[in-house]
Amino acid sequence: MTDYERFDEYASDERGTAGVALTFLFIGLGVGALSALMFAPRSGKQIRKNLRRRYNDARDSLEDFGEQAGDFLERGGDWARTAKKKVAPIAERMRR
Repeated sequence: MTDYERFDEYASDERGTAGVALTFLFIGLGVGALSALMFAPRSGKQIRKNLRRRYNDARDSLEDFGEQAGDFLERGGDWARTAKKKVAPIAERMRR
């Protein structure tokens, strides 16, 4: 038992644990990515071409998703306006 624990002056350092965990996470991700590239069965040119193709595919998919989300938002707005028009007379009668 230390003097700090004995006299209740022990202050734990809990504020830095999340930062340390994130640091080790990023270090691990970097080491994993480097080892994957080093032991890849393809040449660098093939890997870059494949990465570029996948990046373009992902970007196209996100653009399509964005367009679909815009369509859903527009439909939801139309539905809300229609509901508001139908409920407005009832709400007016309730106020009276």
